[in-house]
Amino acid sequence: TRHRLPLTINRVGSMFTLFFTDARVIDYASAKKSDTGKFAVYFREMLNRGIYLPPSQYEAAFVSAAHAESDIDKTIAAAEPSLLRAFGL
Repeated sequence: TRHRLPLTINRVGSMFTLFFTDARVIDYASAKKSDTGKFAVYFREMLNRGIYLPPSQYEAAFVSAAHAESDIDKTIAAAEPSLLRAFGL
């Protein structure tokens, strides 16, 4: 089953941040409207699956040449169940 989750991804180059809101995040005020509780669940679930992300949605994650395609595949595989858990689905 596919779910439409209220998420916003901001990125510049290889830096990205996932915000738990369906509103555009353009500054600190709009970022503060994100659900940090859901982000905390997502962060812990990803960590439990071996994916080390920044512990705050106010920080950026990076993809670099040091990441192999298998690292990206592992991250994608971990993201779906982690997001579903964060939203209680």
